[in-house]
Amino acid sequence: MTTVINVPPSLDAETIEQVLDQVAPLPRDQKVLIDARHTRWASPYALTTMLTLGQTRAERAAFTGPENDDTASYWGRTGFYKHAEQIFDLHGHVPRARNGGESSVLLEITPVAKSEDVHDVVERIQQKAQAILVNELHLDPQATMRFAMTLSEACQNIVEHAQRGGWVAVQTYTWRQRLGRRVVQIAVCDAGIGFRASLENAQGRRITDRWDDGMALEDAVIRGVSRFRDPGRGQGLAGVRRFVGKWDGKLSIRSGTARIAIVPSWDEDVPLAEDLAPFPGAQIQITIPERIPPR
Repeated sequence: MTTVINVPPSLDAETIEQVLDQVAPLPRDQKVLIDARHTRWASPYALTTMLTLGQTRAERAAFTGPENDDTASYWGRTGFYKHAEQIFDLHGHVPRARNGGESSVLLEITPVAKSEDVHDVVERIQQKAQAILVNELHLDPQATMRFAMTLSEACQNIVEHAQRGGWVAVQTYTWRQRLGRRVVQIAVCDAGIGFRASLENAQGRRITDRWDDGMALEDAVIRGVSRFRDPGRGQGLAGVRRFVGKWDGKLSIRSGTARIAIVPSWDEDVPLAEDLAPFPGAQIQITIPERIPPR
């Protein structure tokens, strides 16, 4: 028997939780069909999380993509289908691969498993980032290097903590629902061991009765705790926080059953969400908005 998982029409960090809620109660070897036929839009975070979800299934999941031609074509340009065919049994219309994505795709969905992958990702995006961040989002030119470092740190989290490969994607789009202006979004997702297990691996780590996914995220993101004892290790997320704060951006990290967020004034997310559907690994979303020049 196959369980159908319904995907909402608009798929982002908030609505992807509806998908995870449906999957969480099922055994890993339960046959599922992920039905995205009526989905019209998806953020890079949602698409990389969807691939990550496919990695978690012991029984290969079936997947039916959007029926809307424009949506399916765009998913193809992001590289989603290229990787999905390795993870899912694809049904329905699958768009043909095309060379060259549209300008909003700064970095198509790219696998990351080792440090060399991170260097490749940063090298591929630097030239595009300069044009987008300065010319379209009106950020200071110095933001380009810091943006590349932020991307590198987020990807390095997969290499050092996930113990298996993950995905990264970078895209710009106009966020009409929240801001009515352009944003650039970095999505980095994996199905590894997650923050709690990673910190538990630290030598001398004291596990208290209150120890859970939410506390692990607070330790890592707010207090800068790392499983590494070397001075200076584990400071990558602190650098990400500084960059995001400087440019009035948002940082959101989900791991296990919790999600922590550094929330800017333009967003209404909660700083810490707990009791979410359990999901392995870590899923990071970084959103930097267009800067409105003073009049």
